[in-house]
Amino acid sequence: MVAAQQGIWKSTELRRRLADAGLEISVGKMSGLWTGTPTTIRLEDLDVICAVLDCTPTDLLICEPEQVAARKPRKAASAESARSPIPITPRLGRNRSEPPV
Repeated sequence: MVAAQQGIWKSTELRRRLADAGLEISVGKMSGLWTGTPTTIRLEDLDVICAVLDCTPTDLLICEPEQVAARKPRKAASAESARSPIPITPRLGRNRSEPPV
C-alpha cells in the first residue's frame, strides 16, 4: 500500500528505485516483498526501502500477535509435568579429582 501511495504500481519499478538507492534485490526476494510474504529482511535493507518509499518501518510492518501465540510451546497437563525434576549426581570416572568445594 505504501508503494501505491508513492505512485509505484509494479514491483519492477520498486526494484529499479531500490537499485538506484544501492540495494540490489533478486527477483524472488522482490516477489516476496511485493506480495507481503518475505522470508527474511535485513534491517539495513529495511532502511533503504523506507528511504525510497519515504516512510517508517511501522508503515510497512504488520503486528500478528496470533502467530506469535501459535509459536509458543504447549504445556503438558499430565501428572509427569507436575513432578519435580530428578536430581542429577555427577559420576566421577577413574583418575578424576573431585570438584572444588
